[in-house]
Amino acid sequence: PVNSGAAGAAKFAGSDSRKFNYFTPKGRKATHYEDMTLDVQPDPKRYLLQDWIINFPDGTPTYYEGWTKGKSSDWHVFRAVDEEWERTHYQRQSTIVGMIAQAVENGRRSGAPTRFDKTWVKVLEKHLGAYKHAEFGLGTSLMQAQRYGYTQMINSAILTNSSYKLRFAQDLTLYLGDIGLDIPGFDAEIGKTHWLEDPIWQPTRILVETLAGSQDYLEQYFAVNIVFEPMVGELFRSGFMMQAAASQNDFITPTVVSSAEGDYQRNLANTVELLHMLVSDSAHSAHNTALFNGWLKTYGDLAANAAKNLQPIWSLPHTKVAQFTDAYAASVDRMRSIANQLGLKLPKSISA
Repeated sequence: PVNSGAAGAAKFAGSDSRKFNYFTPKGRKATHYEDMTLDVQPDPKRYLLQDWIINFPDGTPTYYEGWTKGKSSDWHVFRAVDEEWERTHYQRQSTIVGMIAQAVENGRRSGAPTRFDKTWVKVLEKHLGAYKHAEFGLGTSLMQAQRYGYTQMINSAILTNSSYKLRFAQDLTLYLGDIGLDIPGFDAEIGKTHWLEDPIWQPTRILVETLAGSQDYLEQYFAVNIVFEPMVGELFRSGFMMQAAASQNDFITPTVVSSAEGDYQRNLANTVELLHMLVSDSAHSAHNTALFNGWLKTYGDLAANAAKNLQPIWSLPHTKVAQFTDAYAASVDRMRSIANQLGLKLPKSISA
């Protein structure tokens, strides 16, 4: 027996290994992402044998499974599909910001904003300017939600999702401010007024503020990526902005907006992976499926109303190359595909 507590006095199994071996990797070998993320957040069910070191005044532990109505036999099974951790996240964000900055700078240098259709300029001011507030609202909601995730793997996935949303809201703000320098009379502030007062945007605002008010972090994550994004976010970004811009002599806006579509593909993959784990749980599958169907009904009804209320925007450009009916049908198909992956049922407000 070793009678000394000095560092190096005893030799432990694996102490000379350059890899962590206290967890079971998803694949044959642990990835860098798993090494950097798994079990950074402790759990009495695993290694924190003395229980939580501190609790909240009411006795709630530092991290608590009851912060969501979802149930899991083992929350630690989840791994993010994009395997993103701090360094890779900052690298990707930096690449996106650089791409957008270069595209906008080159466009402005050639005088592109001055050639935008005048009616389209009003669309950018009022409606892209309004939409950035939705993105900011989603980002702040997820920022709050990530604190309550039960494992570091879940927290990291929600946190990077929040970061992408906040970055995109900033992208839009900076972009509108930049082109406003080249367009006489451009009002970069009117978007906020439309977000707060324009009847077209009020159902979307209700949806964003409703999900932001949830006290269940998983419900917020679900509502953002399973409902809002395909029904409202992609509808407006891909179904309108990216399709209509070029015919209005605007080749810059699609580049800026496209970054959000790439973000969503990663965020959706992570969300589906987590929810699939829960609906496939050997002990809690029925409970989770019923819970998610309830959330899908609640937020699906709000999202369908929000989406249909945006229809007048499609009639604003002079040259009409995008049809709302086509964009909405694509959103419904997207929702149906996501629901099928998880074994969920679309509410009548969407499927009808």
